Parts: sequence; structure tokens; C-alpha cells
Amino acid sequence: MAAELLAITGATGFVGQTVLDYAARAGIEVRALARRPQEARVGVEWVQGDLNDKRALQRLVGKASVVLHIAGVVNAPDPQGFEDGNVWGTLNVVNSALDAGVPRFVHVSSLSAREPELSVYGRSKLRGEKIVKASSLDWTVVRSPWVYGPRDTDTLEMFKAARYGVLPVPPKGHASLIHVNDLARLLLALIPGGEDVTHKTFEPDDGSPGGWSHNDIAKAIGMAVGKRVTAINLPAGMLRLGAKLDLRFRGKGAKLTLDRVGYMCHPDWRVGEGMQPPSHIWTPQVETRMGLHATAAWYREAGWLK
Repeated sequence: MAAELLAITGATGFVGQTVLDYAARAGIEVRALARRPQEARVGVEWVQGDLNDKRALQRLVGKASVVLHIAGVVNAPDPQGFEDGNVWGTLNVVNSALDAGVPRFVHVSSLSAREPELSVYGRSKLRGEKIVKASSLDWTVVRSPWVYGPRDTDTLEMFKAARYGVLPVPPKGHASLIHVNDLARLLLALIPGGEDVTHKTFEPDDGSPGGWSHNDIAKAIGMAVGKRVTAINLPAGMLRLGAKLDLRFRGKGAKLTLDRVGYMCHPDWRVGEGMQPPSHIWTPQVETRMGLHATAAWYREAGWLK
């Protein structure tokens, strides 16, 4: 697993912070990109800048053995925001890696890239993938499903709602989940490369056969907060109305957007059969019901959930 130097984008985000935790335990030296100054962290050299700052990217990837590209735009007020972050940002990181002669590139994408017609976000993630795959880099793409765990502010909304015994969910369908710890372990396990992972696209999950129905996810979150939850499947029209109201009241901080409604209403967000990483490299360790309980406990301890 060890790398001489791991360059990471998105290190200050939900997934990135967990990767830093695991990299520290593994003794991996990290250079990480951040928009704003960060507190000192053992084993981490911070580089201030963003995905459009080519000088910062040069400093980030210089002499690195591998680039782990986690950064991306999940929410944006308009299509250009997704384009700038997920397409042009990825192109800038890839070009910087090529210029610096970095041999290995692990790219974090999303299952939404599999259905690009459903959302601007999904289209932008697919275009980012295509940029990585068209390069001469030794690449691996990881399409993550629904990621949950400590520090996650998106799933937090569902935990808060579940406290009242009723949890609105999308129309009936299925999804795959993965705990952030398992995703972080996978990303680091992919560092060395090799014929089993080079030029491959993986869709990891928690190992639950057939994934989870939306209603079962709601019930499991309810159990995690100590409530018996009734799941209410909202039709697409009601979700679109909710997105408009969320935008009106929370503006740029809205969690439910019209673009998200586009892919939330898709009935099947389970990982593809045969798309899991090789079992000798990685297998999931966090059982989802236990993971949700631990996440609820973390939220409470952090003061995010009363």
C-alpha cells in the first residue's frame, strides 16, 4: 500500500478527511490541496489552491507517486458549476499529473455517471471519467454509490427527519450504500496499481446482496436514531416542489436541488454485477446497520444530532 508521496485533491471534504485518517495510520506521506489554510497535520503537506490554480496543482503533484483525485462538485447553482469542477477541474489535474510524470492516477467518480441523461451532475462526472480514461496515465476509476458516515452532511438530513418517525424518500427503488471508512480503505488499496486494477472501473458497495430498497434504508436510519420510521415515497412532482422550496429558503445551501431530483427518482442505483474490486485487494468491512448506528452516535457526539 505504501507510496513515496500521495497527492490528494478534495482532502478537506467528507471522503477526503477519512482518507487522510487512514493514510496517517498506514504511514503514507501526503500532499493535499486545500482552498483555505488548514491546521497542521502530521504527515500532510498542505498546498493552498483549487482545481483551476495550475501553479498550485504543479506543486501538489510534483514528485508524487500517485494522484488520488477526490475533489468534485456535487451541488451547483447552474450547469457551469458542474462543468468547471468536474470536467475542467479533472482535466487540469490530469494534465498536471502528465506534465509531472506521475505514473498512477486514482479517480473518484459516481454511480450517477452511469445514467448521464438524468442529471447535469451525472453528465459532468461521466465527462470527467472520459478525460481520465483518454489519458496515458495508469488509471483506475471508482464509481462510488451512496456514501455515508461521520462528517457526512447530506445523509444527516435523513437522520434528523427520522427522529419524528416519518421519513420522506424517493419513489420506490433500490440503491447501494458504502461506509466512508470502507471507501477510504479501497482508495488507498488501489495505490499500487497492477493488472487487476489498471484501466478498470469499479463500483464498490457494502456487500449487501441486491442492495437496499429506499424504504429499508429509511427504516434502518430510523433504528439508528431509536425510532420506528414510516417511509413515505414522494412522487417526482412533490420532490421538484420540495427542491424549489429548499432553494427559496436555503439558497446556495439547499440540499435538495432540481438536478438531484433528476437522479433521485431513478429506480435502480445499485452497483453493477461484476463491477466490485477484486476481493484479494479489498472487501467491505462495515455492516450497514451497524455503520448507521455508529454514524448516529458520531452525529450526537459532534452536536449535529440532538
